[in-house]
Amino acid sequence: MFQTQTYDVAIVGGGMVGLATAIGLAEANLNVVVIDAGQTEAVSGEPRLRVSAINKASERLLTNLGAWQYIDTERATPYSKMAVWDKDGLGKIAFDAASISEPSLGAIIENQAISFALAKRAAELSNITHLEGQRLERIAFGERESWLTLDNGDNLSAALVVAADGANSWVRSQCQIPLTFWDYGHHAIVATIRTTEPHDATARQVFLADGPLALLPLYEDNLCSIVWSVSPQQAEELLALSSDEFSKALTAASDGRLGICELVSERQSHPLRMRYARHFARHRLILAGDAAHTIHPLAGQGVNLGFLDAASIIETISELHDAGKDLGDYANLRALERWRKADAIEMISAMEGFKRLFSGNNPIKKAFRDLGLNLVDNVAGLKTVFIKQAIGNKVKLPKLCRD
Repeated sequence: MFQTQTYDVAIVGGGMVGLATAIGLAEANLNVVVIDAGQTEAVSGEPRLRVSAINKASERLLTNLGAWQYIDTERATPYSKMAVWDKDGLGKIAFDAASISEPSLGAIIENQAISFALAKRAAELSNITHLEGQRLERIAFGERESWLTLDNGDNLSAALVVAADGANSWVRSQCQIPLTFWDYGHHAIVATIRTTEPHDATARQVFLADGPLALLPLYEDNLCSIVWSVSPQQAEELLALSSDEFSKALTAASDGRLGICELVSERQSHPLRMRYARHFARHRLILAGDAAHTIHPLAGQGVNLGFLDAASIIETISELHDAGKDLGDYANLRALERWRKADAIEMISAMEGFKRLFSGNNPIKKAFRDLGLNLVDNVAGLKTVFIKQAIGNKVKLPKLCRD
């Protein structure tokens, strides 16, 4: 006979959102299994291309979960300033953490370094079973529990499944949850560059006619990660350039704000699509992170939105557990679904609005956005509101994301 391991919660996906959710639930005395198709390794050597701008709300979450202490401080870069401007226009805005009495606005950290810190913290908790290098093969949902079969034949059951298995979620697909989606018409080119001028712990973003270019400070004074959003055709052209030609194009696109840019890594290109699952929850199932939603990276909020999902799930499921209620009953998950959908729609709408406003060279639109940027930059109260939004200080934050 096959033996079935029983858990309170099964989390599919061992990335940042999945592991954060697992830790929070385990700390609330739930028995959790994480089904992780990958392997978590420490980051070393050259900087990884995939980085995240972790805002203060996400930093508080990672701190409260006990994972922040394991992030390699030599590879994490707190940034205290932001500079945004419209290329070939007059609009600009600058944020400074000192203006709101904060030491920083956030930190730029390699995704792998965050995942490793979370995995290290998870390994300390005896009620987390982290199954690395294993995939889910079958899933079924019953009235009282869900059943999961791994590719090695092992069988698991859980009161609740959290799908945190990324933008191309296998669980979402198996459950036939439809998506609302559109193509942003952009590919994001990511790479690491070295500049002749130091980045001064400042995150920079310039809006070009074809899309935004972000220059994110890394752990060396002259090292930055770039995210350059361009049309698919322009992405092909930029990837076809030699390293020297690409560096020159990048220097020109960034207005030489950091002097001469030099490409020091490979270049990768990723198509950008908005995805929004029609259902974030079903009976015995919750979607989290990119499995539920993906947004344009122009404000670097994707992972922060995912961490808000994790913190909200932890808070809701912990309360259900403490009250002795059924963790997976859809009636008990509806409020959580509404909460997460509201936050996602707000962010998706904001990103779409920014993208539409800051794309193209229409002179009327250009004048309007330059006026808007300068207005925010020069009105102290309005600027403070924008800064607080940028660092993740929302009206309704999950408890683990608060001070």
